[in-house]
Amino acid sequence: MSEFQERTLNYYRQQQYQSGWFDLLSLMINGMLNNAGEQESHAFLRQMGDSLAGRYPLGAARTVGELEQQINLTLARFNWGFVDVQPHETAMLIHHMALPSAGGQMDDRRWRQALGAVLSGLYARWLAEQGGSPTVSLTCLDTGSTTATFRYQL
Repeated sequence: MSEFQERTLNYYRQQQYQSGWFDLLSLMINGMLNNAGEQESHAFLRQMGDSLAGRYPLGAARTVGELEQQINLTLARFNWGFVDVQPHETAMLIHHMALPSAGGQMDDRRWRQALGAVLSGLYARWLAEQGGSPTVSLTCLDTGSTTATFRYQL
């Protein structure tokens, strides 16, 4: 990673962290994972992402570029990073960059997987509301230290 990219990610991380609220959220998610287990917790978090998408619907997008712009405008409101949307012949990849970090409040891997579940629900609803088919699935392929990749494909 270049020095410029690292500085950009550090800037996003500074914008994302709000003392108190973020600490409470991290404690709640970690407690939920410990008490209910990962599978049940991730299903709940996907539902929360879906509900969040309902509260913050995207404007209509005619192109992939417009879709990316609409998503990024909403993510900017949350200070949750940004996406790069890449269309392919039979799929669409959503690369979410500058993921909020756990801020040392919980295990990074668990945090990224929980956040991936929330984003899966968020993106799935947004894509469905843009005219996507309910038979097309959205899966989280990978969550790295600062990125997550999602595939929208039959």
